[in-house]
Amino acid sequence: MTARIALNFEDGVTRFIEARTDETVADAAYRAGINIPLDCRDGACGTCKCRVQSGAFDAGSYIEEALDAEEAAAGLALACQMRPRTDLAIDILATSAACRTAPQTIEATLAAVEMLSPSAIGFSVETAEPLGFLPGQYVNIGIPGTGDSRAYSFASAPGGTRAAFLVRNIPEGRMSGFLRGATPGARLSLTGPSGSFYLRDVVRPLLFLAGGTGLAPFLAMLEQLAGGAGGQPVRLVYGVTRDEDLVGCDWLDALAARLPGFDYRTVVAAGESAHPRRGYVTGHVDPVWLNGGDVDVYLCGPPPMVDAVRGWLGEAGVAPAGFHYEKFAPAVAPRAAA
Repeated sequence: MTARIALNFEDGVTRFIEARTDETVADAAYRAGINIPLDCRDGACGTCKCRVQSGAFDAGSYIEEALDAEEAAAGLALACQMRPRTDLAIDILATSAACRTAPQTIEATLAAVEMLSPSAIGFSVETAEPLGFLPGQYVNIGIPGTGDSRAYSFASAPGGTRAAFLVRNIPEGRMSGFLRGATPGARLSLTGPSGSFYLRDVVRPLLFLAGGTGLAPFLAMLEQLAGGAGGQPVRLVYGVTRDEDLVGCDWLDALAARLPGFDYRTVVAAGESAHPRRGYVTGHVDPVWLNGGDVDVYLCGPPPMVDAVRGWLGEAGVAPAGFHYEKFAPAVAPRAAA
């Protein structure tokens, strides 16, 4: 029996490996050419300490100086001792360069492009092999004919050979310009996956807050949940600036029909909008959804939205059990996740 393990490095690179349930994560990584830093291999030094974000494992044997009880309770483990029981997502406390690995580049074919609104473009790509990523992660897509790339979150579930994306249509944007004139069959390069914004084990109610095309990673997460990884209430508040920015509701309706316990609301910020809910997403979160803090909050949107939500939670005196966010900005600005 084997388990699929996602190794997430400090510089945002993610690599997937296969591990037998009778071998340690470190041994499986070395077999795949990934050198997780360690000194002893005996559970004595703590050099290979990592954080397990999801999945079950046997922790193995080690001394307290390498990993104390408080650290183990917080989800830390030793890669040289732990053996997987299920698929795992693990944060490696080192960069990919330190582990002598690198992002993977995959060749893809543009399958379809659709202008969803004046401000949003949907497109999909086909690959020869199934794509491995964690729902919520992004990939860097090269712009044909240039040396540039843009980072876009997957808007579809992992594991298939077709991947969907939902992106902003920026009038002067280089990728937007390419997509507006592109036809199916164009070749694209995908480098990644990357990012620490991804769906963790679902052990409590979920609250998703999306701004604009920040809806994309939530579509991937919801697809994953609809495939059988749910069981908890899932609420989404999706905010946009103008009425014409509101896209993807047909996808959300289809997901609501497949995913019991999922409910969503849309919000438009513009005061002149005829939408029944106007303002900001925080004004349309039912207080009961915060569940007294026993909730996992996921947030993806532009930096001002992320900062506003963090301030709102502080003012409300609510410290969510889990709080994961990703800021995005157009074109060349780097992505930041936490």
